[in-house]
Amino acid sequence: MAAKIKKGDRVVILAGKDKGRQGNVLKVLPKEDRVVVEGLNMVQRHTRPTQSDPQGGIKNKEAALHVSNVAIVDSKGKPTRVGFRVEGDKKVRVAKTTGEVING
Repeated sequence: MAAKIKKGDRVVILAGKDKGRQGNVLKVLPKEDRVVVEGLNMVQRHTRPTQSDPQGGIKNKEAALHVSNVAIVDSKGKPTRVGFRVEGDKKVRVAKTTGEVING
């Protein structure tokens, strides 16, 4: 199945503590059906001191969200579902709300 959400896409969170906030996708984990969004769903991790990080301590990092809890933002700034269309010999992603091609 083709990827509906890719790295670099602008998405809005539909559920959870950051509902309604927008951010860019940093990482997609297709095997787990999860995405990591920049600056959202922050969690605290207690890290042990290592050679690369001699201080250690409590660090903030982004946690993965299930892909069903995010939606791509269309050109008007609204959440949209993603469809596919064949243009010429290429398969492109299309925003269901506007019908525009999603670049990326």
